[in-house]
Amino acid sequence: MTTSRERVRQTLDFVQPDRVPVDFGGHRSSGIMAMAYSRLRHYLGLSKRPLRILDMILQLAVIDEDVLDRFGIDTIDLSAAFHTEPDRWNPWVLPDGTECFIPDYINLAREGDTWLLLAADGIPLGVQKPGMIYFEQLDYPMRQDPAGTVDRVEEMLAHDLWSAIGAPPGPLPMTEASHAYLAERARRLRERTSRYIITGVRGPLFEGGQHLFGMDNFYVMLASEPDLAHRFLDNLTEAYLRRLEFTLTAVGPYIDMVVVFDDFGMQTGLQISPRMYRTFFKPRQKRLWSRIKELAPGVRIQLHSCGSMAELLPDMAEVGLDAWNPVQISAHNMAPERLKPEFGRTVAFWGGGCDTQYMLKDGTPAEIRAHVRHNLDVFAPGGGYVFTQVHNIMADVPPQNIVAMFDAVADWRGTHG
Repeated sequence: MTTSRERVRQTLDFVQPDRVPVDFGGHRSSGIMAMAYSRLRHYLGLSKRPLRILDMILQLAVIDEDVLDRFGIDTIDLSAAFHTEPDRWNPWVLPDGTECFIPDYINLAREGDTWLLLAADGIPLGVQKPGMIYFEQLDYPMRQDPAGTVDRVEEMLAHDLWSAIGAPPGPLPMTEASHAYLAERARRLRERTSRYIITGVRGPLFEGGQHLFGMDNFYVMLASEPDLAHRFLDNLTEAYLRRLEFTLTAVGPYIDMVVVFDDFGMQTGLQISPRMYRTFFKPRQKRLWSRIKELAPGVRIQLHSCGSMAELLPDMAEVGLDAWNPVQISAHNMAPERLKPEFGRTVAFWGGGCDTQYMLKDGTPAEIRAHVRHNLDVFAPGGGYVFTQVHNIMADVPPQNIVAMFDAVADWRGTHG
């Protein structure tokens, strides 16, 4: 019998597997917001379990094994190896009043009805005001003095919301003890599951500049101060390489895929020109992605990049990309019928199974089932495809629509393999 791990490997090799692989929560762009997850468990009639928050910024839930089993999921996030002890979680309350638990390394402060997400030194990095269902970035640590901080990237990353706050095990010092802890927990997960194990790593170059300088300032720097931009990106790349060395020498033997998050697209097209991408980002992607594959031989690389950015796929495949997520089919020029013939042998598609902007939220279960079947008919033949919805399932998605989506995949699998 084909295991989940073998199934995903086959499709990434563009071999038709026994059935299309399915991802749900294998990384932090294929999951579900905790408020929606609480309603989903209730709708499924599953036993009550502690509701745990995987990603504090995005308010994503830890997806329990019984839900993974219910939907026939082939993937698992390496985060499942950590914070397995109940005393590593602290009580909190979601914006809708739902009780939950957050990782013990999360540092919060409250000012009236506003929550602040703090760095280790107490500086506010993110804010959740009344009416918000996630944390919004507050601090752009290199905005005020780009030239004066460009050689202090390592220090500045400690005040980047997206670098400083992670999923379990959370920020760890780069010590021998932490290295051993990572390796041992990853080994245990490998031994207890046949699911395809995925870990996200810090490696965003384009988004990294946006997070540190602010989006507007980074655009201006790329266009008007290219020497400063190159200097910054060299320093950022070196910082990421140090982290990769530490993490992958520990967990590399026990994982199957590394996900890098770096949005180059927007709804209507690329955020920057292909020429600018090739000048600033492609060579550094090559350094990072090549090093990942040196440190963890056999591991595949997935890029999460939202929006319409398919025209960069040949360049990215050239420097080591294996799979692309979320395949935002609602964006410009991103119809499955165009993507599969043009790029279906360039990289594997990891997503695009159900539009989350409109269909999953507002469609009827019947419309969702037809939508999913159509997308599978286009994307799945010939391998090179892993089903998941387009990005995370938002808080207001009805549970019956989520069930309709995954049951449509199960039905399609039953008739197509």
